Amino acid sequence: MKQRQQDRWREWTKLTPARAALVVFTLMIAVFTALLSLPAATLSGERTAFVDALFTAVSAFCVTGLTTVDTASHWSTFGLVVLIAAMKLGGLGLMTVASLLSISVMHRLGLAQRVHTAKETRAERLAEVGGVLRTILITSTAFEMATFVALTPYMVVTEHGIGESLFLGFFYAISAFNNAGFVPEPAGTEQYLGDPFFTIPIALAVMVGSLGFPVILVLVKKLRTPRRWSLHAKLTLVTTGLLLVIGYVGFLAMEWTNPATIGDRSVEVKLMSGLFATVMPRSGGFATLDIGALTGEARLLMELLMFIGGGSGSTAGGIRVTTFALLILSIWAEIRGNPDVEVFGRRIPHETIRQAIGVLVLATAVVFAATFLLLRMTPYSLDETLFESLSAFGTVGLSTGITPNLPPDAKVVLIACMYVGRLGPMTLGAALAVRSRVRMVQLPQERPIVG
Repeated sequence: MKQRQQDRWREWTKLTPARAALVVFTLMIAVFTALLSLPAATLSGERTAFVDALFTAVSAFCVTGLTTVDTASHWSTFGLVVLIAAMKLGGLGLMTVASLLSISVMHRLGLAQRVHTAKETRAERLAEVGGVLRTILITSTAFEMATFVALTPYMVVTEHGIGESLFLGFFYAISAFNNAGFVPEPAGTEQYLGDPFFTIPIALAVMVGSLGFPVILVLVKKLRTPRRWSLHAKLTLVTTGLLLVIGYVGFLAMEWTNPATIGDRSVEVKLMSGLFATVMPRSGGFATLDIGALTGEARLLMELLMFIGGGSGSTAGGIRVTTFALLILSIWAEIRGNPDVEVFGRRIPHETIRQAIGVLVLATAVVFAATFLLLRMTPYSLDETLFESLSAFGTVGLSTGITPNLPPDAKVVLIACMYVGRLGPMTLGAALAVRSRVRMVQLPQERPIVG
């Protein structure tokens, strides 16, 4: 019995790739929490309360954007630089960061790390992992710099100083491409309602960042040969496009006559604001409209988009668009009586469908638990608590405005929600699993009644 317990303990403490990601993730959050707790990180020179420093560190590293303190008025330049570092590293991804460090320090990757990183980056061969990681770093930096170049001149034109414009442009570029949603200006982003010179660069950066590095790499290498695109890239792009169109039309239909948002605005502002508001729930988190002033139907649409999220291997959270696509395709196959799920001339393995169902169930359980706890801990309504829970799990950052007023225990609930949302339910489950069992003997099969 004692030997069995010892074996079980060794199995539990064995550092698998998933658990290694968990450890790295937690350590990075601890480092950023410590930095944000320093007096130098605040404008007042006082220490930030631990729960607020932890919340901000998790939100930045999980590229969420929810805040319990005002970013512009609370944090000093040093604090904002810490946020930039957290957003950049969190956006690159756990194994990407760890592998890049290995390349720079040891000039090589171990086999286990290559295998896991190849899965995350969708590298076709293990030998390509190092090159793929460098491509990811170069590509992400290029998109961030393009956003920076597009935004900085506009900041200068809008009566910001040169130095301030450079900093704001850089901060917004990092925050947008990594889908973080942090805003360094006291007036927020509502001041840019319908402004194409701000909203278009931000929306493009958010959209590209939410596609995921596997898709970006395919587009960079094979843009002119769509037939050679991977199934993952095709599913991501098609589903993303459909969600964008459906969300855009739906949002405009629900908010077109709402005087509290865009009802009294010009047609041009309505169209631009609707597009921006449709892109942001994918994981962007920037808002040019008061979320609390939206109609109930528009908020419900946003909640659905936040739950779905962006592409796998991206800076977005949620269940991911490929998971959503596979679930819809499996339902369609069941309706048609097709035993296999087929798309783009390919058959989807049954274990992949099971993974998609597992992600859906676990994600639903996390959001339900978080919403239930927030209802118990706070005086806010189901609509408000559900929106905050989905925003945290989807690492979006949009808020009805209740997050800064939450008690410490409710803030911890959202911290856990952001943590799980960024890691992904399946990754967290794999990290916590004691062992994976292979059954040599199968039990007799029997069908229960379903429905």
